[in-house]
Amino acid sequence: MPAAPDFPPAPDRAPVRRALISVSDKTGLLAAARALAGLGVELVSTGGTAKAIADAGLAVKDIAELTGFPEMMDGRVKTLHPVVHGGLLGVRDAPHHKAAMDEHGIGGIDLVYVNLYPFEQTVASGADFATGVENIDIGGPAMIRSAAKNHGYVAVCTQIGDVTEVLAELAADGATSLALRRRLAGRAYARTAAYDAAISAWFAEQLEDTTPARRAFAGELAQTMRYGENPHQQAAFYRGGAPRAGVATARQLQGKALSYNNIADTDAAIELIAEFDPAASAAVAIIKHANPCGVALGGDLMSAYQRALQCDPVSAFGGIVAVNRRLDAAAAREIVKIFTEVVVAPDADEDAIAVFARKKDLRLLLTGSLPDPRAPGVLFKQVAGGFLVQGRDTAQVTAADLNIVTTRQPTEAEVRDMLFAFTVAKHVKSNAIVYAKDGQTAGIGAGQMNRKDSARIAALRAGEAAEAAGLPQSLAQGSACASDAFFPFADGLLQAAEAGATAVIQPGGSTRDAEVIAAADAAGLAMAFTGVRVFRH
Repeated sequence: MPAAPDFPPAPDRAPVRRALISVSDKTGLLAAARALAGLGVELVSTGGTAKAIADAGLAVKDIAELTGFPEMMDGRVKTLHPVVHGGLLGVRDAPHHKAAMDEHGIGGIDLVYVNLYPFEQTVASGADFATGVENIDIGGPAMIRSAAKNHGYVAVCTQIGDVTEVLAELAADGATSLALRRRLAGRAYARTAAYDAAISAWFAEQLEDTTPARRAFAGELAQTMRYGENPHQQAAFYRGGAPRAGVATARQLQGKALSYNNIADTDAAIELIAEFDPAASAAVAIIKHANPCGVALGGDLMSAYQRALQCDPVSAFGGIVAVNRRLDAAAAREIVKIFTEVVVAPDADEDAIAVFARKKDLRLLLTGSLPDPRAPGVLFKQVAGGFLVQGRDTAQVTAADLNIVTTRQPTEAEVRDMLFAFTVAKHVKSNAIVYAKDGQTAGIGAGQMNRKDSARIAALRAGEAAEAAGLPQSLAQGSACASDAFFPFADGLLQAAEAGATAVIQPGGSTRDAEVIAAADAAGLAMAFTGVRVFRH
């Protein structure tokens, strides 16, 4: 490990006499270049950046003039030179550094503005492997890291907002403060770290390496928050990872900023509602504490919402509502009848937006599209000293996948209800039991330590919902019951039968499957095994 040299302390104010600019994204470039030139700063640049500056009538020195070497190898080699990195890394007040710079004719570079080749955007667009590799920037990260290391004397910018901060300080006396240079250095290392994380993740994906020896995740700050799950916890929201329609890409039309819990619940709502094809039917999901309390299909969003609400109108208060189609005014008028924290939809018409506008505290999010529930992806969860990584749950069970294990065969309607209930159960915290009938959840039991309790709670909710709606019998009567994992004993299944279920769908795989099948036969149930478990912890 290199020992810390005995350098003089860095100055509080460091003058900026020369700036090196090399950017792929040229937004704001010319305004920044003019401002620097107006302050007497010498501009040095590369390739297309130098041409853009020169074309604007500003004096600029091409990097080849500085190094004495032309750009070569299709631009791969242009800034990887001692004159550049010596100018960035030289400690101005260290006598032996100054002597080396003088001996080799190396002038100091006091400001670097580099934004990197658009690797993330390139691979997100579906570019082929060769194009992806060609968009891996080498010189840019090297300059950024060199400048950031020598932040005692050099200001490093990786986005136009950084340049704006530097210009504000230069306006006073042509120098930058140490405090600003340190902040910029921290941001710069975060940027190169995120860039390298994106590259390494892409390589692992290209190589189909699901367990690379090292894995990095990165994100960009989207929002700071007043607090996290509880008021004593700090929190922030970062965007990152593979592009996916959802809360990170949504446009918020109204309402106060989303909270930590709002974002977690909204994400759960979007992922659930995306399971239902909008071309087949309208679908609405109402989420509370990351669990669905009502999900339903309908001919339109208004009827789907009414059916979803009927399942558990008490829990729906203060919940998250997600829909799979463009919101219309009729659905909006129903939704605003009770207090709702967030409404999220692919889109909304102007009349619907006007309805929501009268509810100032309601947040309305439009995602533009729905996430693909079958698209692969990576999920991670932090644990003490590390993190767990797994693939996204892309399981989809169809009628053809069902193994009917009971004497009685299910009807077509029961098969539809079983598949609907199992799809919802995939998004309910384990242990999960879902009763459903005619494309409507009848009762949901979530997060219990044993499956029988989940079945009991779901039955209780179904009875309460029927009572609230003035119906003569539980919503679970004649329903299909879905379990996210196998029944380890027959007691949970018998609880479902007692609640009124006539069909059961479960993964199977218990050592007591024969006992459970016998209990189903004795109760006159139809039961299907999926062979797929959908735990959600």
